[in-house]
Amino acid sequence: MDAVEVLVPISLFVSIALVIKWIVEARFRGKMIQAGVTGDLQRQWFEEEVNQRRHSALRWGCVLVLVAAGFGIIQAAGWQELNPGVVAILAACTGIGNLIYYAISRRIPTATPLIPRT
Repeated sequence: MDAVEVLVPISLFVSIALVIKWIVEARFRGKMIQAGVTGDLQRQWFEEEVNQRRHSALRWGCVLVLVAAGFGIIQAAGWQELNPGVVAILAACTGIGNLIYYAISRRIPTATPLIPRT
């Protein structure tokens, strides 16, 4: 199987998903403006969105680094076929990556709430 035959459907799926995400975000922003949401609330919402993207990048970074380490362990062990040990190492690395993300994210200060408390 040629690499192009694999990459084209994957890139098409990713492109469609991104376009749908951008359209939904644009519609939400438009409805926020139409509803007359104050500038302060809009600013807080945008700051929270940036904060969520930063956390998402951190999470995927932790998980992917540890999954790569898991593949390295599998390669170093010389395993050539899929067996429960291979799956266990990859699952454990994914779980450890999520736990590391959780530990790091607990130390990062959170943004102010979107709706001011009264």
